[in-house]
Amino acid sequence: MDSTGYGDWIRDFETARRERAGQDDPDWRTGVPLHPAIRRSVQRFQVGEDGDGAELITKAEAAGDAEYASAVRMFVAEERNHARLLALLLASGDAPTIASHWSDRVFVTLRRALGLRLELLVLMIAEVVALRYYRALRDGGEDALTREVAGRVLADEERHVPFHCHRLRRALRPLPAPARVLVTSGWRAALAAACLVVAVDHGPALRRLGVGRGRFAVEVVRSSGPIAAAMR
Repeated sequence: MDSTGYGDWIRDFETARRERAGQDDPDWRTGVPLHPAIRRSVQRFQVGEDGDGAELITKAEAAGDAEYASAVRMFVAEERNHARLLALLLASGDAPTIASHWSDRVFVTLRRALGLRLELLVLMIAEVVALRYYRALRDGGEDALTREVAGRVLADEERHVPFHCHRLRRALRPLPAPARVLVTSGWRAALAAACLVVAVDHGPALRRLGVGRGRFAVEVVRSSGPIAAAMR
């Protein structure tokens, strides 16, 4: 990707958008009732994907980089599509969405209280946890529809993490090297704490998906090393 601007990222998002436009939705008629533990877990992740993203877009526009702001709007559109897909997955199994969940409220409060750089660091915690979660849902889902939806969401998330890394690398570049190490080490510690909370909260679903709390937490924390290095 372009090391100085966001033109390549915009083209990447546009390519993904065109592919989605040419692709039919999953066949929602094939849905089956989700296991209660997985249903509750998907409901909580659906709430997290369903944020409007207006605050992030406003901060991106205030940063003064029109290309970056455009790329962020495309990122937010993909997150909204994730919320739509998960809501339809739930509906296909006769399960409702939920209005809110305490974990999402905590993340949203933290993100909105911070500037762009710190908001992205908090957002990246959710994104890295989501990578492992959707991989578990794709690989361990009990029906083809769940696996397909999870696979579609995961494909986007695998692009989102390097996109945010690109911005954070530029944002942290002015700091002295020891300060960059301190920031990314703190981010990894915060990620580990958040991951443990998610592992406990979604434990029954993770067990059903064949991952388990301990393995989930270890793999998320392990994955954060290369990501932190990319930020630096």
